[in-house]
Amino acid sequence: MEIRVLGALDARVCGVSVVPSAPKPRQVLALLALRADQVVPAGVLADELWSGRPPRSARTTVQTYVLQLRELIDRALAAAGAATGVSCAKDVLVTSPGGYMLNSGGGLVDLREFERLAGTGYQAMDSGDFPLAARQLGEALALWRGPAFADVPVGGQLAVEARRLEETRLCALDQRIEADLRLGRHRVLLAELTVLVDRYRTHESLHGQYMIALHRSGRRGEALEAYQRLRNTLVRELGMEPSAGLRRLQRSILLAGPERAEREPAVAGAGPEAVAARFSRVG
Repeated sequence: MEIRVLGALDARVCGVSVVPSAPKPRQVLALLALRADQVVPAGVLADELWSGRPPRSARTTVQTYVLQLRELIDRALAAAGAATGVSCAKDVLVTSPGGYMLNSGGGLVDLREFERLAGTGYQAMDSGDFPLAARQLGEALALWRGPAFADVPVGGQLAVEARRLEETRLCALDQRIEADLRLGRHRVLLAELTVLVDRYRTHESLHGQYMIALHRSGRRGEALEAYQRLRNTLVRELGMEPSAGLRRLQRSILLAGPERAEREPAVAGAGPEAVAARFSRVG
């Protein structure tokens, strides 16, 4: 199987899509795909479908949706012929005691690949191998095709999982940008960070990175304006001041003359860049 949840739901058997058009079966498939190769209890599926208030017929209805999914899988297997080594849909969507399991058969699962690449990137960051970190984290982020489960109606569980996955994406993005800053790619990052700080108006780490990229590009005044905009937003919307780390970064840029922006090395022991490195760990 090929299973993709980092964007619109996509599940394929032998290259043939098995994603149903009806919303409820699609929701069942999404939860099974998220936990590929793990048994998902029927009660968990029912809770997702009916927001914790399943009807008496819930178990039977879930079975009906599973049968609909198996029909799609059988069609995909028939189209592929005998070369698959899989005899029927029950080998792909497996019934287990108390629940069901989507058997990936060792195929592509984009979430696992993202976690593998991001994990390698984090390890590279910890060891100071910034080129490898930027490359691995960039490849991990390239697997995202939009918000997780973008075309799936989500109940309580999928909604929580979608938020969790978005946080993992933001963490990987934050670290990839930090790696690029360490490599002196501040000018290249400016366009991307301009969009990100507009989208994530209270995300302090991204704003801190934006300030550093601006300052290193000789745009010290704009870096200080970016801080003030963030502060105004935090005070107005959340009733809070920027973190201590971000305030240190603002003061460091304020005290550093604009002439230093182009002379700072990619990784410095003092000044705004060093504060940025500390800030990224705080923020």
